[in-house]
Amino acid sequence: MKTIIVPTDFSPVAINAMNYAVELAQAIDASVMLLHVFQMPVSYNNSDIPLPLMDIGELERINKERIDELKEQVQRVVGDKLTITAEVKLGDLVDELKTLCAGTSPFAVVMGTKGAGFVERLLVGSSTLSVIRHLTTPVLVVPPGAAFTAIQRIGFACDFKKEVGAIPAAAIKEWVKTFSATLSVLNVDDKKSNIKDTAEQSVLSYTLLQELRPKYFHIDNPDVAKGISVFAESNNLDLLIVIPRKHRLLDLLFQKSHTKELAFHSHIPILSVHEEE
Repeated sequence: MKTIIVPTDFSPVAINAMNYAVELAQAIDASVMLLHVFQMPVSYNNSDIPLPLMDIGELERINKERIDELKEQVQRVVGDKLTITAEVKLGDLVDELKTLCAGTSPFAVVMGTKGAGFVERLLVGSSTLSVIRHLTTPVLVVPPGAAFTAIQRIGFACDFKKEVGAIPAAAIKEWVKTFSATLSVLNVDDKKSNIKDTAEQSVLSYTLLQELRPKYFHIDNPDVAKGISVFAESNNLDLLIVIPRKHRLLDLLFQKSHTKELAFHSHIPILSVHEEE
């Protein structure tokens, strides 16, 4: 059985992502693992020695009660149609997710993000982007307010000139076949090369995705992120797959990059899948 891991900080954005993940799990007969990772709050009191602000056992108990209550709320809604587990860990979110993913090989990690005030956007966004950058497991980013619908139309945004040899074909095939969806391949080469030159005439790219019978499109917009968003909206995409190129994700949160712009400015869920080795 497939597993979907859902990190949560109990915020409205995280709850919305959880609700999306629950419906996604029901659609593909997967189980859901809720995960809350916490760190011990400390104070330095004008010294270099960190002093805990509360007992670690008490903090763990409080977090365990919160996630168990959340699990019970979901279980009451879905009944026995879905297997749900809950974990509370002390540590770093990325490290804990790496450990869990290594042991469970999940179908995806589902997280939320938002574009509200500066502080909220920085805190929530930075956690999500850190996971995207460091986790090789597919990460599904659910924008605020997004509700699960049948995934029938999937888009894949890729610069064929730079990424053709690193296309995550296996992951793309798994998602497209799982939902019996159609696939649109969006060439985002900002040099405005002809799509026939960058995609259909590339034997490697065509061969990798040929069995999915994708349709190829060229994003003819100087603002590539905006062009992809417009295409996604006008073509009613249910999901957009992107490759989180590391040099872009090392930029500051509010600098332009395809992945970050889309994550904060589109209501369409975005699946981040790393390059194949």
